[in-house]
Amino acid sequence: QVQLVESGGALVQPGGSLRLSCAASGNVFWMYAMGWYRQAPGKARELVATITATGSPSYADSVKGRFTISRDNAQSTVYLQMNSLKPEDTAVYYCHIEATRFRSNWGQGTQVTVSS
Repeated sequence: QVQLVESGGALVQPGGSLRLSCAASGNVFWMYAMGWYRQAPGKARELVATITATGSPSYADSVKGRFTISRDNAQSTVYLQMNSLKPEDTAVYYCHIEATRFRSNWGQGTQVTVSS
């Protein structure tokens, strides 16, 4: 079992920025694609961004051009840089290992609230 620990969430004003981090335990991080998901109150969890093991990113249309996913395999950490934040970005953000064997493996999440 790999532990995922997300951090960096906060209350921020619209138009502001945050950088989320997710640290993974163990030594398998470098082998797998990683994803950032979010879940707003009363809504289903949705995929925000993914990054392959070799660093190729992809984004949901709702965050394209505003969010940037990156990874540091030496630190077993994946990041989500979020700029131009909007109230609709408010959610709990989770990272996830994009592999079938880890499909039930989630961290505790980190709360992002965008409000004036």
